[in-house]
Parts: sequence; structure tokens; C-alpha cells
Amino acid sequence: MAKETTASAVANAISIDEAMLVEQAKTGDMGAFGRLVSKYQDRVLNVCWRMAGNMDDAQDLAQEAFLHALESIQSFQHKAGFYTWLYRIAVNLSITHRRKSARQVKLSLHGRDGQWGDDCQEVKPVGRVSNEKTDPAAKLSARETERLVMEGLEQLDEEQRAIIVLKDVESLDYQQIAEILEVPVGTVKSRLHRARMALRERLKPIVSLEE
Repeated sequence: MAKETTASAVANAISIDEAMLVEQAKTGDMGAFGRLVSKYQDRVLNVCWRMAGNMDDAQDLAQEAFLHALESIQSFQHKAGFYTWLYRIAVNLSITHRRKSARQVKLSLHGRDGQWGDDCQEVKPVGRVSNEKTDPAAKLSARETERLVMEGLEQLDEEQRAIIVLKDVESLDYQQIAEILEVPVGTVKSRLHRARMALRERLKPIVSLEE
């Protein structure tokens, strides 16, 4: 019970600290906004990478997301968490980018030469086990699995891709995802089920996702 109380107190303190940073940023305090950027830049970049499919576009999208957040921060009303609002911006930008890209000549997911680029290894899926394995064979297997998952994600539509990234990569809960996508929780669950089934079909029998 004591541990739960302590954890709750820490979470509240973090929330209060973040709210103060947001309010300071609204007054033009770039230092405060910089701290918010530092806190979420890796996760926002990771989301953009998973959505865009390559690091170059992901970096541009992440930068655009933070710029948009800075320009629009006066409109943030604390009705949801700052990260929820920020993720909504990043996901919407990424979806728009993918839709525009779909109307253009598609390039390889893995880089200009069609190979799995080293730059895509710079950001690891947040929320997943990230302990490095010393066994070279295990590293190769993990890298191949990562490549196959990325290929599977590339075949999904924008809505399916977004919900897989938010739930199975970012490990957000249903309510958080509902706020980011601005849909009911029930819609999140049904979309997630369909997206997982679609991804499983593309990866079967290599990758198995838990319901």
C-alpha cells in the first residue's frame, strides 16, 4: 500500500511539474518548452519512424510536430495530458505524410538501396525489452524480426498502422489512444483487433502478437 501511495505521489509530482512547464512555455519561456522537447523527443521520433517507415522522414515529421506544438501551445487546455496532445499532432502529421506519399512513387522502406539502413536502428521501440544480447545469432534474429515487422506495418493502412504503433510499440492504454485518435474507446478496441489480425496474417507464422 505504501509503495502504491509513493508511486501515485511521484506520478502526481511529475504531472504538476509538466503542467508548470506548459504554462511557462505559454508565456514564451523557451527553456521550459525545451525541457518538454527533451522529455518526449525520443518517443515522438520513434512514433514518426514507425509511421513513416524511414528515419529521414521521421526526423522531419518529429521536428514539424514540435514546431506545430510550439505554435499552438496557447490552445492546449490540459483536458488531456500534454504527451497525448503532442502524440496527436505527430500521428496526424504522419498519417497525412503517408497519404501524400501513397500518391507518389513509393521508395523502399529500408533506404535508397533497398537494404535495411543502419539509421533505422538508432531508435528502439519504446516499451519493449531493450537489453542488448551478446549472442550474434540472437542479434541477427532480432534484426530480421524487426525488418519483417516493419514490412508488415508498411502494408497496413494508416489507421491500422497508427493503432498498432500506439498500442503494441508505445504501450499506451485504450483511453490514451482514444484521446490521441479522437475516437471512442470501443472504436480503438475494434480497430486494434482488425489491425492485429491484418498484421498477423502478413507475418504468419513468423511473428505472433498477443491480443
